[in-house]
Amino acid sequence: MADEIRVTALHPAHKNLNAQMIQFAGWEMPGRYGSTLQEHHAVRTNAGMFDVSHMGRLYVGGGDAEGLLDRALTTDVCSLQGSRARYCMACQEDGGIIDDLIVYHLRPESYLVVCNAANRGVILVTLRESVHTMSDIVIDDRTTGTAMVALQGPRALAILGTLSDFTPESLPPFNCGYKNVLSRKMLVVRTGYTGEDGVELIMDAEAALELWQAFLDAGVTPCGLGARDSLRLEAALRLWGNEMDTTVNPFEAGLGRFVDLNKQEFTGKVALCRVKAEGVQKRLVGFEMVDRGIPRHDFPILEDGATIGRVTSGGYSPTLDKNIGLGYVPTSKTGKDVPLTIDIRGRQVQARVVSLPFYRRSSLK
Repeated sequence: MADEIRVTALHPAHKNLNAQMIQFAGWEMPGRYGSTLQEHHAVRTNAGMFDVSHMGRLYVGGGDAEGLLDRALTTDVCSLQGSRARYCMACQEDGGIIDDLIVYHLRPESYLVVCNAANRGVILVTLRESVHTMSDIVIDDRTTGTAMVALQGPRALAILGTLSDFTPESLPPFNCGYKNVLSRKMLVVRTGYTGEDGVELIMDAEAALELWQAFLDAGVTPCGLGARDSLRLEAALRLWGNEMDTTVNPFEAGLGRFVDLNKQEFTGKVALCRVKAEGVQKRLVGFEMVDRGIPRHDFPILEDGATIGRVTSGGYSPTLDKNIGLGYVPTSKTGKDVPLTIDIRGRQVQARVVSLPFYRRSSLK
C-alpha cells in the first residue's frame, strides 16, 4: 500500500488560488500559483509568503532537554539563552549529515526543533533513542497539529506590524517569541530560507487560513516551492538531499562554522575532529556559467573528459540574470575563477567558480 500523501491546513487556500500542486517529501504542496519568476521577484522586491507546514516541528522539554539536544546536535545547545535560535546539524558517528535544522530556546527546559520534512522520522528516532534513560524528557511532535507560514521580503516586517501588537523589527535575527498576531498567540521566529529578511510564524492549524487571508489582503504574494528553491539557491542555502546527505560531512558542505568541536561529546564529534585536522578532499563550490546552458542536479563536472564531481543544485537566477549552480569538486578546484566544465546532456559547457553567496541583500552587503 502506498504511503498516504499528507496535506497542510492551508490546502484549501492553495486550491482556491489554483496552485499547481506537487508531491514533496510525502506532502502535497504548491509548486507555483502562477509564474515562479513573478513569485521570486515579489520576495526580492516586496513580500512573499510560503506554506512551510510540511517542515517538522518537534517540541522537546524536561529537566535534561538541553543535555539531550546537546548530545544529538552539532551546536552548543547549553549556551542558548533567552529566545535565541541556532542553525545546526544532526550527524552520524562518521560525521555524515542526517539533517540540518534549527533549534529554538523557548523558555527554560523547553526547546523547538524544526527539521526537514523528509527527515522528521529519523530525527524523532535519533532523539527518542536517548529518552529511555531520561524519564523526565518529553518529545512532542506537533507537525500536524500546527501550521507554519514564512513571510519574506523587504516589506515583510512592516506588513506583519500592521497585523500584530508588537514591532517586528524589535525581534532580532535568529530570535523567537510568542506574539499576538490577529489577536491570536503565535510563535514568531526571525528566520527564513530565501536570503531576504522576514519571519516564520507557527500557529495552531485552525488559525492558518485566517492568517493566510490577512496576508493576501495586505498584498503579500503567495509563493510555491519553485520560487523557494530559486531564492535559496541564489543565497547559496544548502538543501538536504542535494548539497547534504549522510555521505557528506559539514566541512565538505562549507558548514564547519556550525559545528562546535569545543563542547562535550556529541554524535559524530570524533570523526569531525579528525576531518578538521586532516582536511577534506572535496568541497562544495558555487559556479556561474560562462557558456549558454543551465546546470541541473546530478549533471557531471568534468576535467579532460573525466568526471571529477557532480552538480548538486543549479538553475537560472532571476535576480542576477545568469545561470548558476552548486557542486562538489576536488579541493584543488575550489579557488575563485577556476574554470569548470559541466556536462549538460552530453554537451561540454564552460563555467567558473565564484564566491558565495551568489546574492546578498543590500542591507548585508
